[in-house]
Amino acid sequence: MCAFCHHLRIYFRRIKRKLTEKFKYSDTDATAVESLLRTRMRVVVPIPLESNVCRDSDDDMVLATALTGKAVCIITGDKDLLGLKKFGEIDILSPSEFEAYEVNFVPDAE
Repeated sequence: MCAFCHHLRIYFRRIKRKLTEKFKYSDTDATAVESLLRTRMRVVVPIPLESNVCRDSDDDMVLATALTGKAVCIITGDKDLLGLKKFGEIDILSPSEFEAYEVNFVPDAE
């Protein structure tokens, strides 16, 4: 297994654990969210932002990654990122906001 694949497996385990422990999702619902995210994600190498947006450089890296990947939304529990609400055209949502967002999401025709 490649190191990158290993990091993704750890990442998805952490997401699932947070969904079940912090947000009280059932194991079935957490697995469904993981499946949804896997179908919607794309791996990119972020292009650094031209200037700092957040006080935390890790948050700027999240924004740069979303921008590079042409994300439509960021799902996070980070209060600083949530305070932005949007970054360009990218919506910034809490996990609890994402469910309603996903129901109403209409992807652009490609």
